[in-house]
Amino acid sequence: MKIDLTDTTASKINKALVQGRRAIGTPAVGMVLTMVIVTDEENAYDSLRAAEEASHEHPSRTLVVIKRHARTLRDRTASRLDAEVRVGSEAGTGETVVLRTYGEVSDHADSVVLPLLLPDAPVVVWWPVEAPDNPSKDPLGTLAQRRITDLYAVERPLEVLETRVRHYAPGDTDLAWTRLTPWRSMLAAALDQARVKVTSAAVEAEQENPSAELLSRWLEARLNVPVDRVVTPGPVVTAVRLGTENGEIVIDRPEGPLATLTLPGQPPRTLALKVRPTSELIAEELRRLDADEMYAAALRGEATKEHA
Repeated sequence: MKIDLTDTTASKINKALVQGRRAIGTPAVGMVLTMVIVTDEENAYDSLRAAEEASHEHPSRTLVVIKRHARTLRDRTASRLDAEVRVGSEAGTGETVVLRTYGEVSDHADSVVLPLLLPDAPVVVWWPVEAPDNPSKDPLGTLAQRRITDLYAVERPLEVLETRVRHYAPGDTDLAWTRLTPWRSMLAAALDQARVKVTSAAVEAEQENPSAELLSRWLEARLNVPVDRVVTPGPVVTAVRLGTENGEIVIDRPEGPLATLTLPGQPPRTLALKVRPTSELIAEELRRLDADEMYAAALRGEATKEHA
C-alpha cells in the first residue's frame, strides 16, 4: 500500500502510517530499529532496495531523506515536504517513508525525521553516496547509534579516509570495512592453522582502493610488520600474501567468486569469496549496533587485543 502526501508535515505522515497499518492489518511492534537513508534522487532507488532486502533480517522503519535542489529563487525560499508512505508489500518486512524536502526544510531535515523515529528503538543513519566530513556532528547523525558511510562512493577515497580518521567517533563505520569481513575471517583461520610468525605482508588490489588501505592498516597493526601495497587490475582486493619462515600464506582471488588458499606444506584449497551486494553489507552492519572498535583500530593503524 502506498500513500502520497504533498506539502505535508511529520504529524500527517505519522497518521498515514497508522492508516496504512490498519488497512493491511499489520502492527508496528515487530520492527527493531529505524534506518535513515540520506541520499539523492539518482541513488534513492538502489539504496532503498538494499535496505528493504536487509529488512528481511532486520524488520525496520526506513526513512529516506532526499534533499531536492532548488531550480528557481522561489524554490530556494519556499519550504515544502512531500512524502510517500509505503507499508505491506511495498516496503519489505517493515515500513518505508520517502521524504523529499525543499527549501529551508532541507537544512533542518532532523526536525522532520525526529518525530518519525520508532520509540525506544535504535537509529542507524546511512549515507550511500556523499556523507558529511564529521558524521557524528551532523544533525541527522546525532540522532543515531550507528552511522554508516561508503568510501567506494567518493571520488578521492584515500583523501576522504584521512578525514574519517580525524573525525572518527564511536558508532561510525564504513562499508569499505564491512567488505573485508570474509578476508579477515579467512586470514585469521589461516594463521590459526599455520601457527607461524609472519615476517612480511602484501595486499594486492586496484589503485586507490579504500578496502585495501584499511586491510593494510589492520594487518600492519595486528602483525607488527610493514605491509606492501601492490596495484593490480582488480576488482577490489585480489590477494593477500603473508611471508613466514616456512613459506608464504596466500589468499588469491584474481576474479570471480572463488579464491585459492595456500599454506606452507599443504595443497591449495578453493574457498568461496564473492563480492557481496550492498544489501548483505547493510544486513551485517545491523547485526551489531555497538561501537566498531576494529574499524577504529584499522582507521588509525592502532594495535588492539584482537589477533589477526
